[in-house]
Amino acid sequence: MFPTGLSSPNPPPPPTQEARPAATDVKTDSGNITSSKKRKINGSEREDTSDTISSSPPKTLNSSSSSSSSCSPTPLHIQKKLRFEDSVDFIGLDVKMAEEAAAAAASCSNNKSKAMFLPGGVGHHANGLTKTAGSTTFSNSKPGAAKKLVIKNFREKPKLPENYTQETWQKLKEAVEAIQNSTSIKYNLEELYQAVENLCFHKISAKLYKQLRAVCEDHIKAQIDQFREYPFTVSVLFLKKIDKCWQDHCRQMIMIRSIFLFLDRTYVLQNSMLPSIWDMGLELFRFYIISDLKVQSKTIDGILLLIERERNGEAIDRSLLRSLLSMLSDLQIYQESFEQRFLEETNRLYAAEGQRLMQEREHTVSLFPPLRKSLIAAVEKQLLGEHLTATLQKGLTNLLDENRIQDLSLLYQLFSRVRGGVQVLLQHWIEYIKAFGSTIVINPEKDKTMVQELLDFKDKVDLIIDVCFMKNEKFVNAMKEAFETFINKRPNKPAELIAKHVDSKLRAGNKEATDEELEKMLDKIMIIFRFIYGKDVFEAFYKKDLAKRLLVGKSASVDAEKSMLSKLKHECGAAFTSKLEGMFKDMELSKDIMVQFKQCQNIPGNIELTVNILTMGYWPTYVPMEVHLPPEVSPEMTLCFLLTQ
Repeated sequence: MFPTGLSSPNPPPPPTQEARPAATDVKTDSGNITSSKKRKINGSEREDTSDTISSSPPKTLNSSSSSSSSCSPTPLHIQKKLRFEDSVDFIGLDVKMAEEAAAAAASCSNNKSKAMFLPGGVGHHANGLTKTAGSTTFSNSKPGAAKKLVIKNFREKPKLPENYTQETWQKLKEAVEAIQNSTSIKYNLEELYQAVENLCFHKISAKLYKQLRAVCEDHIKAQIDQFREYPFTVSVLFLKKIDKCWQDHCRQMIMIRSIFLFLDRTYVLQNSMLPSIWDMGLELFRFYIISDLKVQSKTIDGILLLIERERNGEAIDRSLLRSLLSMLSDLQIYQESFEQRFLEETNRLYAAEGQRLMQEREHTVSLFPPLRKSLIAAVEKQLLGEHLTATLQKGLTNLLDENRIQDLSLLYQLFSRVRGGVQVLLQHWIEYIKAFGSTIVINPEKDKTMVQELLDFKDKVDLIIDVCFMKNEKFVNAMKEAFETFINKRPNKPAELIAKHVDSKLRAGNKEATDEELEKMLDKIMIIFRFIYGKDVFEAFYKKDLAKRLLVGKSASVDAEKSMLSKLKHECGAAFTSKLEGMFKDMELSKDIMVQFKQCQNIPGNIELTVNILTMGYWPTYVPMEVHLPPEVSPEMTLCFLLTQ
C-alpha cells in the first residue's frame, strides 16, 4: 500500500475510456527501458514476497480511502513479484505543477496529503522514481485509470496568514509608541523581536523600515512645538528642557533598536544607502529639532551664557553644559553651529579684558611717573620675591622632569628680576641634579643602562642651560659640581661600566653608527669620564677589553681605537696611555714578523699559523698555561721564534 501524495497536474481519464486489459505476466524487456536513466529501486523499499497481489481492494490507513476509491477503478492483478533488479526511469517532478493541480484533485480525495495522478502506464515511487507500465502497476488501479503517486515528506513553503503582516506591525507600532510615551509595553520583548525576524524572513524588511521611520518621525515632529512656543528669553530652564528631550530620545532609540535589531543587522546593513536605526534617530532629531533656527539659536545662546557665567566666577551646572556639548557633537553640528561662535565670543572677551588692563596700566603710570620703577620693584618683591623658595619647591621638579623648556625660560626671566632670585634658583638646580643622578648611579638594577642614562641626562641639562638659563656660567659650573658629586657616590662601579660601554661601542663600530656619529659618542663618554675619581679602575678594565679586541680581532675600527686612545692621552696624560700604546706597537710588530715568516717558510703543509709576540709589561697578566704543541706545528714555532731573535 502507498500513502497518498501530490495530485498530478494531468486530469484523470474520462470514465468512458476503454479499460486496459490486465497483464497476466510482466516481462522486463530491455527495449522498453531508457538506457540513460536506469536505476535500481531504493534500498529502503522491501521486495514484495507474495507471488501475486490480491485482487481485493487494499485497506487504507485514513478515513479518506472511501473517497479515493470512488475515483479509482478496481485494482489490476499483478502476477509477478516486484524485484530490486527491475529497471526504472526518472521523470521530472515539477512541484509547482503539482500544487496547481491540487484543486483539480480535491473532488477525488479529501485526504490532507496531496495525491498526484499520472496517466496510465506510468507509476511513481515515493522518492520520485518512476517505473514503466511494463515493470509493475499498483494494486488499487484499473486498466486505463490514473495511478496514484505518493511523495513522502513533501511540505509546502509556509505562508503567512492573510492579516499576519498588518497585525504584527500593529503590535510593533504599539510597542514603539509605548516606549516613546514612557508607558508599559503589552507584549514580551522576545515576542516582538521574533515578530521582526519573521517579517524580515518573508521579505517585508523594506516596508518595515519605512513604517518604523514614519512612526519615529511623527513622534519627533510632535516634540518641536514645545520648544518653539517657549519664551524667547534664554534661560537655564530651556537648556534643561532640551537636554531632557535629548536624553529621552537616546534612551528610546536604544530600546527601539533592541527590538528591531534583526532588521538593523540584516536589511539595513546590506543597504549602504540607509542609515542604521540609531543614525536614523539622530538624523530625525537633528532635522526636526536642533536644525530649527529658533531652537538652535536659543540652545547655542544658552550654552555661551553658561560659559560666560563661569568665566565671571559664578557656579554653573557643569553636567548640563557637558551633556549639551556632547549632544552637539553627536549630532555633528558642533563645529558649524557652536565652535565658530564660541571662538568669536572668546576673542571678544579677551580683547576687552586686554584693553581694560592697558587702560589701568596707563592710568597708573600717568598718575605716578617718577615712581614707576619703584612701584614695579615693590610689586615684584611682594608677589615673587617673598615666595621664591615656596615656588621652586612646588613646581621646579615637575618642570625639569617634563622638560618644559618654555616654562623654564619664563621662570628664569622672572627670578632674574628679583634680587637673589637667580642664586635661589641655582641652589635648587644643584639639588635636583644630585637627586636625579643618584637614582641612576645608586640603583644596582640600572647597571645595564647606567651609562646611557647618564649620557641622556647630561644632554638634557646641557639643553636647559643653553636655552633656558642663557648659558649662565654659574649654572654650568654648578652642573659639573653636581655630576662629580653623585657619580662618585658608588666607588669604582661607574668607571667599570663606562669602560664596558666603550668596549661595546668599539666592538660594534660602524655597524651601529657612522664614523662621525661614533666620534661624537666617544666625546660624550669622555665628558662623563672626567667626573669619575677611579680612573685607574677604568684603565684596568679598558686595557683588559682592548687586549681581547686586538688579539681576537673584534675591533671594528682601528681608527676609532686610536681616536679613543688619543682622547684618553689628552685627558689623563702620556703616562696613562703608554702601556696602551705599547699594545698597539706589539700588534703591528707581530704582523710584520708573520709576513716575514710566511715568506721564508719552506716546510710543506697546509698549516696556517698566526703568532702574536707581546711585551709582558704592556698586556694584562693571565694565569700561565702549559701548551703541548702537535709535532706538525713544533718546527714552525721554532722557526718563528728564531725570526723574532
